[in-house]
Amino acid sequence: MSETNQLRFNTPAMRILENEHRYLTYLMEQWHAIVRYLDSGVKTAEEGRALIFELRGQLEAFKPILAKHTEKEEAYFFPLLGSYIGFEQGPLVGIQEEHKEIDAYIDHFMHHTETGVEQMSLGQVRAVARDAGEAFEILTVHFVKEETVLFPMAEQQIGPGARKRLDQQLNTLIS
Repeated sequence: MSETNQLRFNTPAMRILENEHRYLTYLMEQWHAIVRYLDSGVKTAEEGRALIFELRGQLEAFKPILAKHTEKEEAYFFPLLGSYIGFEQGPLVGIQEEHKEIDAYIDHFMHHTETGVEQMSLGQVRAVARDAGEAFEILTVHFVKEETVLFPMAEQQIGPGARKRLDQQLNTLIS
C-alpha cells in the first residue's frame, strides 16, 4: 500500500474520522466533476439542466452521509475535545461554523433546484451549480483543518479512558 493510502492517525477514533473523510471526499469528487463541467464544459441549457438533475441526485445521496459524519463529530468528538481545549474560542468554534456554512450551501442548491429547473437558462444552471462548488471547496479545506489541527490535538490531549469511550461512540457507519 502506498504511503498516501495509509491512515495517518494512531488512535482508533481519529482513524475512524479520517477514514470517513476519505469516503466523503471520494463521493464529493464524483459530484464536483459535474460542477466543474457545468462551469466550463457544458454548451447548452438542455445539457446543463440534465446535469443539474444528476448533480441534485448525487447531493441528495451525499447529504445524509455527511450529516451522519457531522452528527458524530458534534455529539461526541467536539464536546470531548472541547472539555480539554475549551469551547469559547479557538479551532472548534470555526470548525462548527463551517458545518453550518456547508449545510447552507447544499441546502441553497437543493432549494433552487427543487422546481423550475426545466426553465433555467445556461447562465442560471451555472449560477445554481456554484453553491455545490462552494460546498465542495469549504468541505475540502474543512477536512484539512480537522486533520492538521483537531485530530493531532485530540491524540495528544485526550486521556486513555476518554479516548476508549470516544472510539466506541464513533465506531458506527455513516452510509
